[in-house]
Amino acid sequence: MTTNLYSDSVPCFSHEFDKRRVPPPGRADVKAQYIHHVALKPPPEVSHTPKGKDLKQRCIKITVAAVISLLLILLLAGILLAYYFSSSCVHGMQCGDGSCVWESQWCDGVTHCPSGHDEADCVRVLGSTFLLQIYSTKLKGWRTVCSYGWTDQHGDSSCQSIGYSRGTYFKAGQQTTASDKGFLMVKSDFNPHVSILQQVAFSKTCPHSNGVTLQCTDCGRGVNSSRTPGGAAASPESWPWQVSLQLAGSHRCGGAIISPYWIVTAAHCVARASSPGDWAVYAGILDSLGTLFHPAHTVSRVVAHEGYDSLTHNNDVALMRLSRPLDFTDSSKVGPVCLPNVGLNVTVCQNCWITWFGRVVNGNAVSLRLKESRVSVVDAAECNGPNAYNGQISQGMFCAREGDTGDSMCHADSGGPLVSLRDGLWWLLGDSVRGQHCTGQNKPGVYGNISHTLSWIYLQMKNHQDDGLLDQ
Repeated sequence: MTTNLYSDSVPCFSHEFDKRRVPPPGRADVKAQYIHHVALKPPPEVSHTPKGKDLKQRCIKITVAAVISLLLILLLAGILLAYYFSSSCVHGMQCGDGSCVWESQWCDGVTHCPSGHDEADCVRVLGSTFLLQIYSTKLKGWRTVCSYGWTDQHGDSSCQSIGYSRGTYFKAGQQTTASDKGFLMVKSDFNPHVSILQQVAFSKTCPHSNGVTLQCTDCGRGVNSSRTPGGAAASPESWPWQVSLQLAGSHRCGGAIISPYWIVTAAHCVARASSPGDWAVYAGILDSLGTLFHPAHTVSRVVAHEGYDSLTHNNDVALMRLSRPLDFTDSSKVGPVCLPNVGLNVTVCQNCWITWFGRVVNGNAVSLRLKESRVSVVDAAECNGPNAYNGQISQGMFCAREGDTGDSMCHADSGGPLVSLRDGLWWLLGDSVRGQHCTGQNKPGVYGNISHTLSWIYLQMKNHQDDGLLDQ
């Protein structure tokens, strides 16, 4: 008999199963043996920030950005303004009084600066040949004027542009000159009421390359001196530009004629007597007796350099304008000295002379006598040395002593001229600024450098060339 090993267990199991009454597994409880999972892209996160709050944040960001941009703009504007005020005339050229004009208005033939600086230094003559040049704003440089089509009317207009009064034009000539930058050619139609600056046009060529030479006065001629060194008395007609400037009938300073209307002297001479009516000018005299036979010329204007410093003697130069022009054709005893043209080398004083009115004692009588002496320029380092002026001599001055005797020129007349003979003409190189008051053999005379103040001289002449209707 076969025994079923499981027969007893089945009822037992069934019994237990029935006893628990476990419900059949549901669909949810049935797990598959293998399921293929596909990775799906997660849905985008949805911001739950309210729309009003998002708009507010955006407004804040825009406002902050606008404020930062505004601050940057203000900072940039401040930098530009600071640069503008620290560097005047960023947009143009500076006038002498601090005001500005456009660069295109400089040397255009029309005065824009109150002081006239924009039309000064626009016409010049070069060296001992008086070669005429005009500054062109468009070309940004100086150009020689071609002689083709040139007339005396152009010459008179050019002299007025330099600073000379109408009618002082002397003559024009021509000189062959090379110019790879071209020339300025005068236009065919001349207008006497228009500046010469508006009557020229640029030209690449010039017939025969002949440039204009221009002399506004017949200057630097007629000298016939004994040339005896050591402070000798001057001979008649030796120095026709020498004048005596007198106050209340007494000689005060010397001076030099540069045009029919103008006298150059020192600023310290007129510092305490700036009224024109106080002065009398005597030309063509050699001594005190000369005042009895020569007329006293009255003065209509006294102009001292605005930069004159009485302590340092910088810019120690002044001008006197006569009420009536001097007559240069009447006598060879009176005539102008040449102002030093641009390019004239004044550092080497060849054949240089000074003239001054010295006092002559004859018994109990004291009189004046015009004297002359040859001088040589002293090196600037020596003149500024500790044994001389110890650094007090600026670039606008130079020193001179007698070349033959080595004496100091302390007896020289204040405001008196120092002249040099070059190429047959006499040129005014200096005016005496320290003569009477220097002491010691190691202290030569000190002279203001006329080349240093040449632009100022021409500007004053031009600004006052129409003083008085009877002057023209």
